[in-house]
Amino acid sequence: MVGIVIVSHSAKLADGVVELARQMAGPDVAIVAAGGMDQPDRPLGTDAALILQAIEQAWTQDGVLVLMDLGSAVLSAEMAVELLPDEQQARVLLCEAPVVEGAVAAAVAARLGEPLARVADEARGGLAGKAAHLGAGDHRGAADVGTAEPMPAAEGETLQERITVTNPLGLHARPAARFVQTVGEFDATVTAENLTVPAGPASARSLNGVATLGVRQGHEVLVRASGPQAAQVLAALRELAGRNFDEPAVGAAVPATVATADVAGATPPEAGSVLHGIPGSGGIAIGEARHLREAVIVVPRDLAADPAAEQARLDAAVEAVRRQTRAARDSVAGRTGSGYDAGIFDAHLLFLSDEALLDPAGRLIAEGRNAADAWDSAVTDAAHAFEQLADPYQRERAKDLDSIRVQVLGELLGAAASGAEAAGPELAGPGIVVADELTPAQTAGFDPEVVLGIATAYGGPTSHAAILARALRIPAVLGLGPGVLAIPDSTLLLLDGDSGSVQLAPDEAELTAARHARRASQQAADRAGELASEPAVTLDGTTVEVAANAGSVADVRRAVAAGADGIGLLRTEFLFLSAERMPSEEEQAAVYAEIAGILAGRPLIVRTLDVGADKPLPYLPREDEPNPQLGRRGIRLGLARPDVLLAQVRAVLRVAAAHPVRLMFPMVATRAEVHAAVEVVADARRSLASEGVPVPDEGAMQTGIMIEVPAAAVTAAILAPEVDFFSVGTNDLTQYTMAADRELSSVAALGDALHPAVLALIGRAASAAVGAGRWIGVCGELGADPVAVPLLLGLGVRELSVSTPAVGAVKEAVRATDLAKAAELARQALDLPSAQAVRDLVRDAASLG
Repeated sequence: MVGIVIVSHSAKLADGVVELARQMAGPDVAIVAAGGMDQPDRPLGTDAALILQAIEQAWTQDGVLVLMDLGSAVLSAEMAVELLPDEQQARVLLCEAPVVEGAVAAAVAARLGEPLARVADEARGGLAGKAAHLGAGDHRGAADVGTAEPMPAAEGETLQERITVTNPLGLHARPAARFVQTVGEFDATVTAENLTVPAGPASARSLNGVATLGVRQGHEVLVRASGPQAAQVLAALRELAGRNFDEPAVGAAVPATVATADVAGATPPEAGSVLHGIPGSGGIAIGEARHLREAVIVVPRDLAADPAAEQARLDAAVEAVRRQTRAARDSVAGRTGSGYDAGIFDAHLLFLSDEALLDPAGRLIAEGRNAADAWDSAVTDAAHAFEQLADPYQRERAKDLDSIRVQVLGELLGAAASGAEAAGPELAGPGIVVADELTPAQTAGFDPEVVLGIATAYGGPTSHAAILARALRIPAVLGLGPGVLAIPDSTLLLLDGDSGSVQLAPDEAELTAARHARRASQQAADRAGELASEPAVTLDGTTVEVAANAGSVADVRRAVAAGADGIGLLRTEFLFLSAERMPSEEEQAAVYAEIAGILAGRPLIVRTLDVGADKPLPYLPREDEPNPQLGRRGIRLGLARPDVLLAQVRAVLRVAAAHPVRLMFPMVATRAEVHAAVEVVADARRSLASEGVPVPDEGAMQTGIMIEVPAAAVTAAILAPEVDFFSVGTNDLTQYTMAADRELSSVAALGDALHPAVLALIGRAASAAVGAGRWIGVCGELGADPVAVPLLLGLGVRELSVSTPAVGAVKEAVRATDLAKAAELARQALDLPSAQAVRDLVRDAASLG
């Protein structure tokens, strides 16, 4: 299919056109922006080298269409084409079409597999729809695209269907694109004609052709089809129209969450019955059920008389939610001692500054819509776009969008509309929150004095809400199924976050036993806290390093205060996400040196930058990816941008010359990647030495890789001799092994790192490490699970890096472990069928002493 390049003096304009065109055509078409100069901050101008790079990225054997804005853009594009090999030059077409409208029309045509010339014709006719809508005379354009006449006649009977369009804005760009895409899926010749105006017929395979029909709300469209799949395409178009062309409904009451469970008619569980789910956060909670109710927001659709005033209202509401989100992030960091857990809110802050939301809302306000209506429509459109993506992880981002949609609407419409999203649930009294699923914003708003426990129908142990619950030390059981939503309010519940059970209306003897167990657990936690600064030594005398994960300088200070033996995972993304430009080598080295100084001789493992298309850096341009979790992230990004990786490695080496620093590469899958990464370290060492900068002696700085891709675990015996250590990232390893996105509620239950398949991969990696004389650690959430500690030690793990609040408890779990018994326990666990069976095995072994 034809590739497309957008050339503009403005980088923002080019990026915006690409985003718009992708919304219309989907992710399959290669559309690449070449805006601004290839310099820091992308200043205004055009750059032949940047255009050449964009053409190469968009290149397909079907050719590349280049759309340019004006002036030097044309000259730079011509120069870029001249730099291509002769055989490629013939397949690049510089087109005079309008940039924005032409890109949209061309993208849809390319998506349908049209040849380069036809795609160019569609681009040239890009103004046709706008001209038709405004009545600006001859709107067909120079190429007369979209008319029915050029289409070859198909054999067989011609069928027809009349469709009444109910969309408030008619067949504007997005529904017209859906119309054309649907037609393109079938082997049929299709035309469309507006019977109300009248206009047409026009080719239904042409976005411009459909746009020129000027179809508005209430208009009747006659669709004719012939060919092998004529009946099927008409049926598909009927279904599309029945779905309102996949457009959001306007003027309806809008629920505060994207999806909820349907429990109508469900029978409440009986008193004394026990529901079993997934352990989400350890501890015992006793309290009455408090249902977290959905807020229903009715968005006013009245037109506004003063657009400037409405824009000011929206700006103020968005800024208020930004402040609330920052406050929630800071509150979580303060209460949990973890900037990483608090960093979950960074995505919300990025959305609140996203031009893809703010600009469409501003345009709707300029057209006369009120602020709430404009914001609701803009965010709903964006969420709908996420929901159409192929990648489940990206589709789930619609929930993040809905969360901020509700919060901003709450600011615009008053407290009555804000519901539970803004400030936590309004409970009749302390109790156990019962909900279908929780967002990070809801969980962060919980007061542990009021929210005694959490019981949800859906979700998994590595979801963001579960991570926050553990950080806040609120017992939680997830994935209980829709039956939990039928529990009547005020029903007394006994929740066990360690076993993953919720009992309804327990009797007095059961309550007494639970209270006794809770007191014993608290006493053990107090004891663990008192001994947290002492080494963790197993019963048979083996010392296990228990370090902390950190995502900021403040995290490191808290980890030292909590007794951590070091930092087993420094997530360096915090340096990059908080910056408006790429941090320099000097800036990075200063932060790493500060952290090493705080640790005062304790080891520090620095992980190189791990960002992907799901967590983009605005100053590091990259293409959108349909599945960021499987895209260019971690070491893949570092090797693709050696300038970024080299600067970071040089900064680490400078600090390692005076401190015990180790370097770790994420997302490694192959030995070739390890070799390339190690070569970067060697290059950095040579360059620093040549400049007279002190570096650690050869071999003094350990270099390791994360085991989070199953391929790395399977080939660990090949990789181990190349590095000094392994560190298992159990969160990603689990979701890749089980093919289950941790944030996708429908499959979250599969994402339990204690599944024997995951344990087998950890064991394989550990055996390879030990066999090569290397050490292996765990830096994922599994390491902080007391149930998992003996299993991990039994598999050969000798370092655990956990969240700061878990340091004391994990050290106590290590001290209670006999390695010989742990190894036998691990062998038995690998033969079990499920994660729950593994949990039962460990608990039974613990109860037997």
